[in-house]
Amino acid sequence: MEFLREIANLLGGADAFRIHYTVVDGRGAYLENVRRLAVFTPTEIVAMGRRGGVRVEGEDLSLGRYTAGDLVIRGNIVRVTREGGGEKL
Repeated sequence: MEFLREIANLLGGADAFRIHYTVVDGRGAYLENVRRLAVFTPTEIVAMGRRGGVRVEGEDLSLGRYTAGDLVIRGNIVRVTREGGGEKL
């Protein structure tokens, strides 16, 4: 997480506390800076951070790990969008 904070500071610091995520081959995702889950179903998970959220859509979604702001999502991920903005990422 320190590496991402350094990058954010180099880019102006605006995204220092947004949710950062990595999707692995559409079969799983790792999210950082998650404060709470707003939605959790087998087809949709909405993770909220301090400055917005991320919506993950797919099939057979489940939580692999959720601790200390880190979240692992397992399942067939078909779409990831920013919550509220509707912008596909």
